[in-house]
Amino acid sequence: MKKQGSSQAWPLILFTLGVFMAGLDNGIISTALTTINETFGVSPSWGAWSITLYTLGIAISVPIVGKLADRYGRRRMFLVEISLFGLGSLLVALSPNFVSLLIARFIQAVGGGGIFIIGSAHILATMPKERQGKALGMLGGMHGISAVVGPNLGAFILQLTGSWQWMFFINIPIAIFLIVFGFLKLEESKAKDAKALDFTGTLLLSLSILSFMLGITQLEGESWRVIYTDFKIGLLLLNSIFLFILLLIYEKGLEKEGGDPILSISLLSSRLFQMTLFLAVISGGFLATIIFIPSYVQEVLQVPVERAGFWLTPFALMSGAGAGIGGILTDRIGAGKTILISGIIATFGFSLFPLWVQSGPSFLIASVIAGVGFGFLLGAPLNVLVGKAAESGKQASALGLLSLSRQIGLTVFPTVFASFLTKGMLEVPAEMNHKYGDETIELSKEAATSQEQYQEVVSQVESYDLSQQQEMFSSISDILKTGYDQMFSFTSLLAIVIVLAGLYLIKVFKE
Repeated sequence: MKKQGSSQAWPLILFTLGVFMAGLDNGIISTALTTINETFGVSPSWGAWSITLYTLGIAISVPIVGKLADRYGRRRMFLVEISLFGLGSLLVALSPNFVSLLIARFIQAVGGGGIFIIGSAHILATMPKERQGKALGMLGGMHGISAVVGPNLGAFILQLTGSWQWMFFINIPIAIFLIVFGFLKLEESKAKDAKALDFTGTLLLSLSILSFMLGITQLEGESWRVIYTDFKIGLLLLNSIFLFILLLIYEKGLEKEGGDPILSISLLSSRLFQMTLFLAVISGGFLATIIFIPSYVQEVLQVPVERAGFWLTPFALMSGAGAGIGGILTDRIGAGKTILISGIIATFGFSLFPLWVQSGPSFLIASVIAGVGFGFLLGAPLNVLVGKAAESGKQASALGLLSLSRQIGLTVFPTVFASFLTKGMLEVPAEMNHKYGDETIELSKEAATSQEQYQEVVSQVESYDLSQQQEMFSSISDILKTGYDQMFSFTSLLAIVIVLAGLYLIKVFKE
């Protein structure tokens, strides 16, 4: 047993470092986005595609990488993924134009998206069950830690070098280290019976995901009713549904013929796996909440914009710590009970934001509690459930679908939350005019998003004297808090669903 623990030390180090490196990237680029846009002379809406395309690349690649890892070996695919991520990072830094940068970002996404899946599948396939939760919790904790380190590291590198390119050059030595030691220290593990790769299913799944993600990202905070009025968005979403139905029909026939489908119908028919995918979508909703914390502290708590990002630190750090604790709990009391505890803590934590948070100290306490509750769900419990639901040798494929479900939640819920905030922002002019007189604040029709509207309101309020500015900003914060309260209340409802799901898992599956 001691020998086995020793043999797992290097894989854990390499997979943890790989997950951390990939997780850093989104936070790093968010710091440099404005600088990158200015370098290539592109608008903010066009520049945002450097993040959107990365998200699309991850969503498309994760189920495919999972299947490839089962078929060709997890060690081999880990080396391929790291190589692609390193190559993508180099190409981003050397991009001569913005189109080249977007292509390089997609290569990065294909490389970075599968690292967590491969590491988790390796743990499920090679480690004893009583130690899987702790190891998976370590991997999950890297998401929370990288969320904190990424923006701060990006700001430090930008300030030190004055060049955004060095934010991507920094990945190269890490990738080289992982490739060298991955080649030397990792043992190969893969499914025993390798069958022909499902190219048709892979293409249908990729096109369906691409169409869905493009449709959702086009909403940009608008009401869901726009689906019925915007032909382009409606067509993309309908096309996604049509392609997914075609995929299910094709995969069902392929599985009956003894093939190896990219989307296993027998696995999807498992109630345990269905519940796990459902929980993954909701966990994506928890992740989506993090996106809005900097704007919350800026617009509601009136923290200066240059310091707003640092207020994400307590939530992200505690989610990382929670992931580690959740892994230990999963080993000791089971996945179902850990999920139940996660839901209870998260419900309490997220409920504090609309019911109690009024200042920095109360925000800190609520962030710590919500972060721990979310972290419990982040790492081990869902991955362990996937390991139990999937057949031996197909854990990576199942984990790919789990990651895809989380990515779907992370794509859908920001649109839901943004609609709450946009609605609250639209109430600002009327409320302010009612309180301070006609036409105190007038928003232009071009201010299409809540953040743009907020900045325009700020510029108008700053034309008044200091005492009136303070009073008006306080009034605006009270109005905006309503939208954020709705968002956090909705997240609390998601946490209650987690509680019910945990009870269901304990009762039905004895987890």
